[in-house]
Amino acid sequence: MRHAITISIIMLMAPSATATAQSLQLAAVKTYERQLLDVTEITDTTYLKNKLAAVEYEARHNPNELTNVRLGLVCHEVALNLTFLTKTGYRGYAKKSFDLLSELANDAHTTPEAMPVIQAYRASALALVGAETRKTSLLGQSFALFREAISNYAAVSASPEFLRGSVAENLPWFFFGKRKAARHDFESIIEKQRQNTDYADAKIMSFTYWAWANQHRSKKHRQQALGYLNQAISIDPNYQSGRQRAELLKNKWLN
Repeated sequence: MRHAITISIIMLMAPSATATAQSLQLAAVKTYERQLLDVTEITDTTYLKNKLAAVEYEARHNPNELTNVRLGLVCHEVALNLTFLTKTGYRGYAKKSFDLLSELANDAHTTPEAMPVIQAYRASALALVGAETRKTSLLGQSFALFREAISNYAAVSASPEFLRGSVAENLPWFFFGKRKAARHDFESIIEKQRQNTDYADAKIMSFTYWAWANQHRSKKHRQQALGYLNQAISIDPNYQSGRQRAELLKNKWLN
């Protein structure tokens, strides 16, 4: 494992095939990211296991950029939702996600519109590798990747800020410096969505509205927080993202 992680860090340091937001159009990025909606922000573990098998089959029998991106993303979801629930069954998926996405990030031929989501999930995957291997130094490297992804792509994709915010809000209290990013990132996404309703998809916004409310629990923010919880609920009719958490928090406040 030590040797494998060293290889990954070499990949981390390699120049990436970066296209900045200035050269990308929001609509084109959204069109690409719609092909990935079924492999991101998965909360149902049974669905996730079935999706993993299907995406692995796709990548094995029809290897191309899109199937590899999809595999990198679903491996990230497995690492996030399954690795820490079992002792051995799903170990190694964070590293697999990071390696797949790093290869794509460092390939000059990768579709530019794919880079925002690739770089965002690559950074998040490295944070998960750090959590799985208990190497806290990888968390710092993960946040360096997040800063680069946000600088380059936050104007055209919610993924970089959303994933950094998601990582930051789940860190232990003693990472208070990094935890501050969560408030900034979720507020930034909400503001961009206010300016352009096509900025982020419903899954991301449902989680984001819940996260903002969860971070602003004081009575001073109660009315605005309840408004965001109602939005989180309304845009997630099938309980695929933030609705369940939003309902629990809302009921706690109102009952």
